[in-house]
Amino acid sequence: MHEASLAGGVLQLVEDTARREGFARLLSLRLEAGQLAGVDVRALRFALDSLAPGTLLDGAQIQIDETPGQAWCLPCAQSVAIAQRGDACPVCGGYQLQPTGGMELRVLDMRVV
Repeated sequence: MHEASLAGGVLQLVEDTARREGFARLLSLRLEAGQLAGVDVRALRFALDSLAPGTLLDGAQIQIDETPGQAWCLPCAQSVAIAQRGDACPVCGGYQLQPTGGMELRVLDMRVV
């Protein structure tokens, strides 16, 4: 379950930012997890909730936005939505797709005091 490792990285990022920016409390945290990022959003939420007690994540509202996967289809020459790598193009049925979006796991914003 690499989501536990990812949650640890998110906590480290929040703690490093708190030291650098001088805030004492995290009110909310908004993450983006793309469908093609290979992240199980429920497992990530569980891992973050498990890490929260006694940390800056404790009591913070955590929102995880799951963004759709996007790919460029070479035969169609257009951008298409895909749910996972290896899917066929929904327009032409071809498999020559280059992922272009939905591969990220990133912090979008934080509210702090």
